[in-house]
Amino acid sequence: MTGAVAVPEFGTKFARQMLIDTQPKNFDGLVRISGLSHGTDVWMGNAADLIKAGTATLNEVISARDDITMYLIAKGMDASLSFKTSETIRKGKGIVPETVEIMKEHGVPQWYIDSCQKIKYLYPKAHAVAYVMMAFRIAWFKVHEPLAFYSAYFSIRAVGFDAGTMTHGIDAVRNLYNELNSKPDATANEKDTVVTLEVVYEFYRRGFTFQQVDIYRSDAANFLIDGNTLIPPLTSPARPGPHRRAGHCARARNRAVFKRGGYEPALSEGLKGRR
Repeated sequence: MTGAVAVPEFGTKFARQMLIDTQPKNFDGLVRISGLSHGTDVWMGNAADLIKAGTATLNEVISARDDITMYLIAKGMDASLSFKTSETIRKGKGIVPETVEIMKEHGVPQWYIDSCQKIKYLYPKAHAVAYVMMAFRIAWFKVHEPLAFYSAYFSIRAVGFDAGTMTHGIDAVRNLYNELNSKPDATANEKDTVVTLEVVYEFYRRGFTFQQVDIYRSDAANFLIDGNTLIPPLTSPARPGPHRRAGHCARARNRAVFKRGGYEPALSEGLKGRR
C-alpha cells in the first residue's frame, strides 16, 4: 500500500508500482518519478532495470531533460555541448559517436550512455515540479482533511459511483471489485468503476462510512460531509445521472414543494426504499 490512491500523478496502478519500486524519500524523489512516468522509454526497460539491478539509484537515473545537462556539466563537459546533447536525447535522436567519446573522456559511465541512447522522449523538469506541487497539496488534504478530500473526489472525479453497491459496506465493495477486476473483457465503464471502487475501499478502511441517499438531505450532485460519514448526492443511485432533474428536485425540496413526477424516473427508482 502506498496511500497514493486518488492522488493526481501517483494514483494509477503504474505510478503506485513506481513508488513501491523506488521508495522516494523526499520531494525531489517524487519529481523524478513524475518525470520518469511521463517520458517514453525512460522507465520501462531503462531506469527501472538500472534501479532493480542496483546499477543506479533513483537520484542517479535520468528522469528529465535537465538531469542530463546538469550531470554532464558536473562531469566537466562544456555547458553548450551538454545542453545540445540533452536536446538530441530528449527528442529521441540519441548521441552521435563523437559526443559519446567526449562523454567517456569525462568519466561518464557506460550505463548512463546506454540509458541516453534508449530514450525516445524526456519530460521537462519544470512541468514535473508543477504537477507534483499540485499533487502534494491535494495529498495534504487526504492526510489531514480526509473527508473533505473524499467528498471532493467522489463529487468531481469518481466515475461509475453506484450508491446501490458502494454504500453497503466494505464487503460489497470488495466483492464487486474482485468481480470486475478479474473480467478479461471488462468494458470501459467497468474499468472506470474499478478505479472508483479502489478509492471507496480505502475510504472504508480508514473508518469512514456512507449514509444512504436521502431525498431530504442529499445534494443534487455533491457528496456532503455529515460527522464521520458522507451523504451521496441524488444523482448517485444510477450512474452519472440526470443532474438537471436532480437539481430541480433539490430546489423543490428546499422550497418544500415536492410534486409527483417532478424528477427523472431513473432517479426515483434509485431512491425507492430510502429516506
